[in-house]
Amino acid sequence: MKHTSSLRCLLVDDELPALDELSYLLSEVGDVDIAGTAQSATQALEKIESLRPEVVFQDIHMPGASGFHVLEQAMLLSDPPLFVFATAYDQYAIRAFEENAVDYLLKPVSRERLSKCLDRLRCQLRQHCAAPTAQPGLEALLRGMGLNPGLVRISVEHGGRVLLLGHAEVVLIRTEERRMVVFTRDAQYVHHGPGTLDRLEEKLAPLSFFRANRAELVNLAQIRDFAPWFNGKYLLRMRDQAATEITVSKARVRAFRDQLDLA
Repeated sequence: MKHTSSLRCLLVDDELPALDELSYLLSEVGDVDIAGTAQSATQALEKIESLRPEVVFQDIHMPGASGFHVLEQAMLLSDPPLFVFATAYDQYAIRAFEENAVDYLLKPVSRERLSKCLDRLRCQLRQHCAAPTAQPGLEALLRGMGLNPGLVRISVEHGGRVLLLGHAEVVLIRTEERRMVVFTRDAQYVHHGPGTLDRLEEKLAPLSFFRANRAELVNLAQIRDFAPWFNGKYLLRMRDQAATEITVSKARVRAFRDQLDLA
């Protein structure tokens, strides 16, 4: 692969707004050539072969095959690109370090963090720097996610059995008629066993879950977008297939903005 002065990049994300935002940030940082974009694993693999990027900024959680599948297949090429995994605040950030990624970016991506990431990439590609053994901010990331985040499971009823869902699979949890309903991107389940939404909130709060109102607990990593609503409330639209809308109560709006670090 021929290296030029600019980093030749492919951007992969199933959400068009996320692609636009990362493209804009990269254009501001400069010295980056965006060779193309892709919105699925299949498109990503096709463009990696045809465009031969030096770097792939790869979203991890996409419908169908994940970003890890893209990396696994790309590693079979004679001259594979470097990968930077982009992910929301969940356990996927941890697995990224076990999959030959040069770096990770937590969404929403900051200019400062992106600039450091690009410095790391240029060092490896242009100056033949050795890959560092520790990623920047990893210890803080682990602390923020709580102990053993990969072991957190949410039990639901499914076909007469108890199904254990990873917390990152859950879009929202809602109380309905004295029961709790757990929503994933493409299904709904009744929560198994005793418990209350308050107890689940306590358990899941370190893992990016937020109590939007008295009856609904949402995964911040699964919010597609949001907008101000009447009486000082917010209206969230989630990433499930139904694009479920959730109201953030007026009393919770300030906490919601603080959670997302919004000015």
